[in-house]
Amino acid sequence: MTRGRLASWLLLPALLAAWEGYCRLSGIPALVVPPPSAVAAALWNGLAGGRLLPHIAMTATEMALGLALGCVVGFLAGVVLAEAPGLRRLLYPYIIASQVVPKLALAPLFIIWFGFGMTSTVAITALICFFPLLENTLTGLEQTDPNKRELFRMLRATRLQTLLRLKIPSGLPVILAGLRVAVVLALVGAVVGEFIGGRQGLGASIIAAQGMMDSALMFALFALITALGMIVYQATLRLERWLLNRQSKG
Repeated sequence: MTRGRLASWLLLPALLAAWEGYCRLSGIPALVVPPPSAVAAALWNGLAGGRLLPHIAMTATEMALGLALGCVVGFLAGVVLAEAPGLRRLLYPYIIASQVVPKLALAPLFIIWFGFGMTSTVAITALICFFPLLENTLTGLEQTDPNKRELFRMLRATRLQTLLRLKIPSGLPVILAGLRVAVVLALVGAVVGEFIGGRQGLGASIIAAQGMMDSALMFALFALITALGMIVYQATLRLERWLLNRQSKG
């Protein structure tokens, strides 16, 4: 383990110890800032009792469905717009306009369309994940080496063969970078969607804990959301390395 990584690992317990000491010595009310020991107790009680497990499963499911839907549609739309410049000039301004509208402002409309529960949250998450894949797919496909394009043209490769064997493999690092961004935004979208219209999930649990004025539980839920995001992000990094290694060997 390198010194930098060791220092990073040691920073967390140092911050937690400082946090605990400040809460105990300053006399700040636990309602305002609960000590880490109270947060850990709330987290343990929720997990050991099984009360938080369905909420974790719900948020993870909504995140996965929204991520998959948004990424697939974003990737396909990026390919179509990259291959059809005229269509891109026609539609791209409207796509940008759809993205500058805050998704939180669209949430009430989604609830009217899809109702409360998972469907509206998945729709919000998919909309948030759509643009990073679209933009990175466009960028990745446009960065193909012109000399390689000319070589494929001289070999009389079809448009589909050029796309599948040259443009997508060449743009894969940029496309996967968009996937990493989408993974982070997917969790944000799922939690925000649960704030507005969720009946279950970590976001809905935060709203419930707020109603009970249970700050320790809210911090515990924040910790769970962070852990879930880190696990999925690390899994995405491993997938990216595997795909890029396979491409380099192929």
